[in-house]
Order: sequence, then C-alpha cells, then structure tokens
Amino acid sequence: MQISVMLNGKKVTEEIKSDLLLIDFVRNHGCYSVKRGCETSNCGLCTVFLDEKPVLSCSVLAARADGHAVQTLEGLQEEAAEFGAFIADQGAEQCGFCNPGMIMNAIALFRENPDPTDDEIREYLAGNLCRCSGYEGQLRGIRAFIEYKKQGGAVCR
Repeated sequence: MQISVMLNGKKVTEEIKSDLLLIDFVRNHGCYSVKRGCETSNCGLCTVFLDEKPVLSCSVLAARADGHAVQTLEGLQEEAAEFGAFIADQGAEQCGFCNPGMIMNAIALFRENPDPTDDEIREYLAGNLCRCSGYEGQLRGIRAFIEYKKQGGAVCR
C-alpha cells in the first residue's frame, strides 16, 4: 500500500507493507531519536507527534499516519535544544537513552499546559521509563524551564 506522510515538514510518499509500524517507518527515514524500547507501549522511548499529539509509534501502524503530519525530535530541534539544556543542567540526562521520549512529552506538556503543577508534570511523564535518574532531575529541569519562560524566555509553540 502507498502512504503519504508529512515527516518533519517534508512530504514522504512510500510503498509499505500493511503491517509496518510507525517506529520502523520514521527510523527508515533517518529519525533515530525514536527508540525501540519495550515494544509494548510502556516506556515512552518511541514517542512521536502525530498531528501535534504525542503517540507511541511502536503501537501505531504506519498506514494510520497516511495523510497526516508526523514530527520527531529531529523536526523539533530548536524547542528540544532550549528545553534539553535545563534537563542537562539538573543532571537528569545520565545515559541519555530516555531523553528523546522525555523531551517529546515535555514539549507536548508545555504546549498543552504552560504552567503545570508538579502532579500534572508527573502524570504527563508517567509513561516514560528512565532507569538512571529517579525522575526528580527531570522534574527540577521542567520546573526551571517553566520559570525561565515566566521570566521572558522564548515561548514554545
């Protein structure tokens, strides 16, 4: 079957097998920030935006993205770099494996709720597995980023 997807702002048309997962489609197109972790929708490593909403690409057939926009971390470099510096400053990027999924979900959070409570942050990031940090560094980084925005930092979309 043939699909056409806007992948990080570029139209990609390709003949695919009907059982191809979205994670494999984006990785086949050089989007290596999208990681394969659990393959059971439990770790958040494969998070992408499908029409601006975070989805777990290991659980979505590529055919479902036909006619839609898909964004990966590669397509969100400016937002990701700005926020990622706050995560790094808190020492919450120890091995870095979870960072792409964590950053994707944090960007989605900031877009939906620019001033979340700590409980809302925890709830939003609950599906992201991080084996190194215990999540407090990420929480501190998100809080610091939100304060930065309140003080006049650049605005996330």
